[in-house]
Amino acid sequence: MMLVNGQPSRSLPATDRGLHYGDGLFETLRVEAGEPRRWSLHLSRLRTGCDRLGIPMPDPEVLLDEARTVIQGTPLGVLKITVTRGSGPRGYRPPLHPEPTRILAFDSRARNASTDRHEGVDVRLCSMRLSRNPVLAGIKHLNRLEQVMARSEWSDEYHEGLMLDTSGQVVEGTMSNLFLVRGDALVTPDLSHCGVAGITRARVLEMARAWGLSCREEQVGLEDLWQADGLFLTNTLIGLWPVRSLEGRAMPMPPLIGRLQQAL
Repeated sequence: MMLVNGQPSRSLPATDRGLHYGDGLFETLRVEAGEPRRWSLHLSRLRTGCDRLGIPMPDPEVLLDEARTVIQGTPLGVLKITVTRGSGPRGYRPPLHPEPTRILAFDSRARNASTDRHEGVDVRLCSMRLSRNPVLAGIKHLNRLEQVMARSEWSDEYHEGLMLDTSGQVVEGTMSNLFLVRGDALVTPDLSHCGVAGITRARVLEMARAWGLSCREEQVGLEDLWQADGLFLTNTLIGLWPVRSLEGRAMPMPPLIGRLQQAL
């Protein structure tokens, strides 16, 4: 089911700026027991993105009501919330008084990633590079052409691809955040220049720090990947994936990764 501004619909005005310019944001939430998980965290990131782009934040209560309407009590699935700046005149200049478009869509065909969680995943390096732009770093804006181009580089023999930025630093996967294990410490790439600050990434950092583990957000080079004691990926839908191979080379999967999986 899909709602556009609270009404059942599968179409948008041809003048919507989300369609023309990627002028908007989105959140993807896992639904369990008929409710969207980590709702407040996703809304907080959506609000941050709206503030950054100057898009009025939709009423959270309206969003929750609409979310429950599209979910319809279905136990398991994926909810996607998209907010655009709405329609406007031709040209890049934003309207002075935007009327945002809300799109909520639910898909009950959630992917079962349990096998990948236990056996680990095969990962490659992407040729496509991420642009560095601190203004857009961290938020989930609608312009995902870099990820689209990166994902087009391989078929199904790999589960995910890691992306570097234009300065050669490792940033994230096409759809996930990256962590490196170094002994009892965790390292995740710094996202101050590009990348998406994932909800599960934040949860892992919070949890590990509560356990007394060292957690650092810093620049990560290619050599750091090969020297790590383990790698894993996170996002809302997959949870945590251990990396069993990178570019065909076997990677260790230390017990700490399993502990984090269980705690999530």
